[in-house]
Amino acid sequence: MTPRTDRALRGTTRPRSGRLGALRGLALAAAALAVPFATVPAEAAHPWPRTGFETSGGARWTGQPEEQEFLAAVDRASDRVAVERIGTTGQGRPLQLVRIGASRPTAHTVLLICSQHGDEPAGREACLSTVRDLASARDRATTTFLSRTRVLVLPTANPDGRAANTRGNADGVDVNRDHIALRTAEGRAVAGIVRDRRPDVIYDLHEYGATPPYYDKDLFVLWPRNLNVHDGVHDASRTLSDRYVRAAAEEAGYSSGVYGIWTDPATGDPVKQTAGDGQERILRNASGIKHAVGLLIESRVDALSAAEQADPALNHRRRVESQQAALDGLFAFDDQRRGRIEAATTASRLAGYADRGPVRLGGADNDPAEPAEILQDPPCGYRLSAAQYADVGDELALHGVTSRPDGDGAYVPLRQSARSLIPLLLDERATYHLTNGQAVTAC
Repeated sequence: MTPRTDRALRGTTRPRSGRLGALRGLALAAAALAVPFATVPAEAAHPWPRTGFETSGGARWTGQPEEQEFLAAVDRASDRVAVERIGTTGQGRPLQLVRIGASRPTAHTVLLICSQHGDEPAGREACLSTVRDLASARDRATTTFLSRTRVLVLPTANPDGRAANTRGNADGVDVNRDHIALRTAEGRAVAGIVRDRRPDVIYDLHEYGATPPYYDKDLFVLWPRNLNVHDGVHDASRTLSDRYVRAAAEEAGYSSGVYGIWTDPATGDPVKQTAGDGQERILRNASGIKHAVGLLIESRVDALSAAEQADPALNHRRRVESQQAALDGLFAFDDQRRGRIEAATTASRLAGYADRGPVRLGGADNDPAEPAEILQDPPCGYRLSAAQYADVGDELALHGVTSRPDGDGAYVPLRQSARSLIPLLLDERATYHLTNGQAVTAC
């Protein structure tokens, strides 16, 4: 493998190996997964815009006006890029979606959601540089990849929170707990993307604070644990985690683990779970229920050395580089397993039309649902009054749920692609339901 040649461009702290053209390197987990991608010299990338993070050598994060200027410059420079405004935050900031590559509505689609939490900026920087690197690539491997792949990037999923350096949005709402209720502009924008663009893969970039010695890896990852996720989507997400993202990160020199699980530092055995359950309102789980293979990724914010404590730029660069390494694994996975991914997502979308099998209102893949949390024989659908439908109709539509008029209200049948989601939205026993729909048992 060839060493990285663009360290001057990025201000990085260590070389990394393997490249997908200008995509920073498809750092593969093992030789068995390797594919021959070309190396692009650093000088070829210099005419392209750089982020504020890059020009400062990691001393500061890219400002939001800088982000808009950066994306506009990339859009002007590349005919394979399009930037569109898909929403506006409570404080009037734009939510911008970037498309790189194939423009066909039916194209295989990868979606990156970056910095839902405004005080977790490293993933955002990795996403911004990825947009530029994909746009500027000229090698055959990358151009072939992009000719058949639509890469969508929401570089800043919580602009108000990023401006204030807060976890929540301008109203203090955690956007990553709003993927059922859809009360925030940010959550609604994401739901619209998922409904309209039907991504095959959704990748959600975050950061975390360590608790040594039990919980202190460079990167943590987690797949959708919700028990309503189709088996094929769940298994593909585990493959993405274990065989690609974690493997690529470790190949680049970063330690990895499973998000939310403390482990014994001597044996590596699980000690306790502190996060990462099956809550349907979290994007990682909502994405799986909505048929997308996906993963949560978390880079460690804490300084790893006295040098990082003395120089925050070192800490910042390490965090961003670890996210970039993990992205390399994502692109390797998508490039090599495209057919299997599409088979899994298609099977998931079609399963609801069969209208059979239980729906689980609780539990996770490592925590079986209690009997009271299982709808063993779900109803045929839910009837909503006119007032209920007026209150939640927009949210149902954003979720991609089909309903039809029924007297003064509406009827929501379960026999549709969103079957596993509907009881989570309308059954009074579901933890985060939108309204108490009337179960209809006579089909």
